[in-house]
Amino acid sequence: MKFDTPAGTNPIDRMTVVGKPTPRIDGPLKVSGAAPYAYEHHDVPGKPAYGYVLGAAVAKGTIRSIDTARAQRAPGVLAVVTYRNAGKLGKGQMNTAKLLAGPDVQHYHQAVAVVVAETFEQARSAAAMIDVDYARTDGAFDLLAAKDGAKEQGGNDAPTAVGDFQGAFASSPVQLDQNYTTPDQSHAMMEPMATIAAWEGEKLTVWTSNQMVNWSLKDLAATLQMPVENVRLISPYIGGGFGGKLFLRSDALMASLGARAAKRPVKVALQRPLMANNATHRPSTIQRIRLGCGRDGKIAAIGHESWSGDLEGGGLEVAVQQTKLLYAGANRMTAMRLAVLDLPEGNAMRAPGEAPGLMALEIAMDEMAEKLGMDPVAFRVLNDTQVDPEKPDRAFSQRNLVRCLQDGATRFGWSRRKGPGQVRDGRWLVGMGVAAAFRNNLNMKSGARVRLDGQGTVTVETDMTDIGTGTYTIMAQTAAEMLGVPLAKVVVKLGDSSFPVSAGSGGQWGANSSTAGLYAACVKLREAIVEKLGFGPGEAVFEGGQVHVGNRSADIARAAKSGEIVAEDSIEFGDLDKKFQQSTFGAHFVEAAVDRYTGEARVRRMLAVCAAGRILNPTAARSQVIGAMTMGVGGALMEELAVDKRFGFFVNHDLAGYEVPVHADIPHQEVIFIDEADDKVSPMKAKGVGELGLCGVGAAVANAVYNATGVRVRDYPITLDKYLDRLGEVA
Repeated sequence: MKFDTPAGTNPIDRMTVVGKPTPRIDGPLKVSGAAPYAYEHHDVPGKPAYGYVLGAAVAKGTIRSIDTARAQRAPGVLAVVTYRNAGKLGKGQMNTAKLLAGPDVQHYHQAVAVVVAETFEQARSAAAMIDVDYARTDGAFDLLAAKDGAKEQGGNDAPTAVGDFQGAFASSPVQLDQNYTTPDQSHAMMEPMATIAAWEGEKLTVWTSNQMVNWSLKDLAATLQMPVENVRLISPYIGGGFGGKLFLRSDALMASLGARAAKRPVKVALQRPLMANNATHRPSTIQRIRLGCGRDGKIAAIGHESWSGDLEGGGLEVAVQQTKLLYAGANRMTAMRLAVLDLPEGNAMRAPGEAPGLMALEIAMDEMAEKLGMDPVAFRVLNDTQVDPEKPDRAFSQRNLVRCLQDGATRFGWSRRKGPGQVRDGRWLVGMGVAAAFRNNLNMKSGARVRLDGQGTVTVETDMTDIGTGTYTIMAQTAAEMLGVPLAKVVVKLGDSSFPVSAGSGGQWGANSSTAGLYAACVKLREAIVEKLGFGPGEAVFEGGQVHVGNRSADIARAAKSGEIVAEDSIEFGDLDKKFQQSTFGAHFVEAAVDRYTGEARVRRMLAVCAAGRILNPTAARSQVIGAMTMGVGGALMEELAVDKRFGFFVNHDLAGYEVPVHADIPHQEVIFIDEADDKVSPMKAKGVGELGLCGVGAAVANAVYNATGVRVRDYPITLDKYLDRLGEVA
């Protein structure tokens, strides 16, 4: 199905199942332990052995020698694989660094070997017996030191310019020119990268934890240099990804190599210290923001520059992308520069670009509002735009930012907010903060197969994944709505590369794109059912397990009495995203308290108001947003990968040293969804909220801390060592 004109009225608009708060249909499996995650599959042919990955002990250099003799003789060891006996390997399109080091080492904890043994303990013990002699070479590990050598990129990442930014900024009566930094961050998902691999002749099956089945299927085949049709990738349940599992990682490769060498299925889970250094992370940024305003508060000049780093051949943290679209202003400039660093590979983490970009931009907006003597909400509302500021002839398909801000301000009690350092509750200094939320809507081609059997059961098959987002449920809701059957009559099968290729889970495109692909398949199935029943022309209505055409009706099960009916299709998106700017919007409000003596910061209340198209399942959508809000608190107050700038690795590479929020850190969270349906994005008229819920949260926390204390911190995370010495002025 081609989607190239705005959606008209369709069966989804009935909203009898779609749009209703619905508990996850996979919930009982998860709470009972019956949902198999990557490391837990028991349908593997043969008894799996255990693999243990040895990571490189240097950040940059070469392997002079590697002695595995002791490890190979150790009890229970079945195989040891290094670059010397792994065979010729390629590199996946989505990988920046090779997944197996040798002889060159590109980053710390890059996989050097996998030891396969009968037990995990035996494999771990033997891995410690491998003697690797490295020739360490100097590397670049400090973004600030590499900043001056960073280079501008081309294509979509090239600098942009509209009007005369320099002139307009210089002539603005009110100016802001500030620098902000965000740190390297880890995905820190609960489930580690994990894979079971099994060979049958020349064919390989991997049960793995991966968000994008088709991407990783192709990259695994390319890395192993084998036909893609000989690889099957299965990923039905994923214990968190946040972008860290978008791409093929070393667990899948090392399990595959180990299984081939041992001639046994092999299971590998990356140990927690390798999760930060072996896998990807969110890169740190240095950002400069300049705003020039008239005394009326209207932005005349807006400029945003960002610096980030990655390995040679890697990419930017695109921190300026929201600044191109979020606020009005006739004179504009954005630029991003990339430094080559020898730290572990940087790549996507939830809301890549917007999360760190808004952490800076939305502090800058508050700082400018203060210079102007304006309320921060009113300042943002004044500078709203209904068209793309860089291309004014292109309107937004929908834009309810102002409503998010105003409704949120009313609900949160924003009118009670006072000036910095003026509200006290005993020993606590109390403040409120706000930030706008923005995330572009992205559409991806997505396919599905749908079956109807003689009992009236509908089965959905697609390689789409569920990373804890509720995909099983919204897919079931979509099929139930389209075919007029109860949820109990829908079976959803996900995460298998033998199924039609879907959008996958990432970029906030998963829910809208995958359900739209299923919608297309259901349209075909509806047509096949009507034809099978021999009904004549007329509008078909599917409800209550029946099909109605004119004055004729029948149970849909009757259509499949003589055999299962199968339909398959995909949604392909046209150029509506070029004619209309498609984005999601929101507003985050935070109340924070800071202990006037110790500097301890606590978040007390949080509110998110989101405008993100049709909400397919409010229960699942709320869970997505509050989870994102929790990540935002972590990013604002505690999350930071500490870089050893001498040896080029992340020191705090476990959950003891890399702090994330726990229950005691998170207060009451409230989420409101603006009622809207965007007919320009898909037949579902939905967008997404999984990343929008994170965008702006860090700045809202930062602005609340400033409002509480009167002390501004521009370097994340906002730990008390960065402001404690200044609290005496207000305490």
